[in-house]
Amino acid sequence: MSRTAKGHRARTIRTLAAGAAATGLFVATGCSSGDDGPGEAAGGVPVVEKGKLTTCTHLPYPPFQSEQGGEVVGFDVALVDLVAKNLKVEQEILDTPFENFKTGAFLNSGECDLAAAGMTITDERKKNVDFSVPYFDATQALLASKKSGVTTLDEVKSGKKKLGAQAETTGESYAKSQGFDPVAFESSDAVLNGLRTGQVDAVVIDYPVVQGWLKDKANADQFVLGQNIETGEQYGFSVKKGNTKLKAAIDKAITDAKADGTYKKLYEQWIGPMPKAQS
Repeated sequence: MSRTAKGHRARTIRTLAAGAAATGLFVATGCSSGDDGPGEAAGGVPVVEKGKLTTCTHLPYPPFQSEQGGEVVGFDVALVDLVAKNLKVEQEILDTPFENFKTGAFLNSGECDLAAAGMTITDERKKNVDFSVPYFDATQALLASKKSGVTTLDEVKSGKKKLGAQAETTGESYAKSQGFDPVAFESSDAVLNGLRTGQVDAVVIDYPVVQGWLKDKANADQFVLGQNIETGEQYGFSVKKGNTKLKAAIDKAITDAKADGTYKKLYEQWIGPMPKAQS
């Protein structure tokens, strides 16, 4: 998913056929003019473009959202598909810079209805956006190159190794709170590339992301999973402050999915075995 030279963001339209599953959906790419203008979804839920539920995200961030074979898929995508299905609209995904998620810029400007990007609920972010009920309990992890010889942050510090993190994330914030000045990368792909090319010796990033990376044998051969960092984080989807109808629709979809087993199924599909505490 690329941005044009003028900074306009490309859109990926994911069409929800009636009764379709939350994965394997048809995708078409192109530029949307937005000529239809704002409208209402089922239940009187306002949407910025008639017939669509427009989701701001930041690609790639597997297993929550990434592009595979021309289709944007992942855990976040699948959950928002449930919301779109209930509202009888199509989900449209808009790739946007992550730094704007803290301010709610794209929600306030009317470009998106909600933001879904593996985003931690924080008091600072609550000042600018309203969050759904939590949908994922998250932890951070340290991933290091095997040749660095480190597996903990203390070893990174004592060995004067270079630490990296994704910019504007809680991983970066945590590293700074521990006295580090981490190298900031724009995306998770850039974080991994920085580790591969030796720009940094280790990185702090969400544990599920590390899990996904280590499924690749080349990564598993080159990197070592270090300490798991319990930060008490929970992810939420965000909406424009005061958008109570959409927030309620998202909350209902998450709650219903947890009650009927859909959430567990999607969790195991995209992330892995569900911890007993969450099942």
